[in-house]
Amino acid sequence: MGISLPIVVISISLHLIAFVLAVGAERRRSTAKVVPDEYDERTYCAYGTDASTVYGLSAFGLLLIGQTLIHGVTKCFCFGRGMIAGKSTTFAVFFFTFSWVSFVGAEACLIAGSARNAYHTKYRATFHVEHLSCTTLRKGVFAAGAALTLLSMFASSFYYWAHSKADTGGWEKHRNNNNEGLGLAATSNFSENKASEF
Repeated sequence: MGISLPIVVISISLHLIAFVLAVGAERRRSTAKVVPDEYDERTYCAYGTDASTVYGLSAFGLLLIGQTLIHGVTKCFCFGRGMIAGKSTTFAVFFFTFSWVSFVGAEACLIAGSARNAYHTKYRATFHVEHLSCTTLRKGVFAAGAALTLLSMFASSFYYWAHSKADTGGWEKHRNNNNEGLGLAATSNFSENKASEF
């Protein structure tokens, strides 16, 4: 199996867009401040935009598509044809494992960050009596997801390259060589039979 340039371009593009969205989610994290209610003597949490939740979920989906694309083409390393033993196969196994570890880590950060960012403190507190704490997403969760997304992109790309090298010249080549050998033997036997008839 050779490397397909469109597959590489699509996969890298999906990962890069997911990275940009994760960075955007980090920059647009929801902020909150305690404000007094104008109608009574109670305070509540006023939250800003929820844009980072949308960004985080979009990055989650794009990263999932990119990972599925690469591992679908290579049949997830487990269900494909036999591969040549050697350095290429060793690299393929390493990057296969690394791509899944970084992918799972990135997805966990993105989905957890999106869920936490969407959560808003609902209860109220008595003004100047109770201290109200507004729940917000901790800084760095989406940033970690963005970093792991980049690692997943590199790992998936190297895995696809190594898998393609290891898969080229596998059992099909040996089968073709065997067929050629059988064909030559059959031709030789046919010639001998013809000679014996005369």
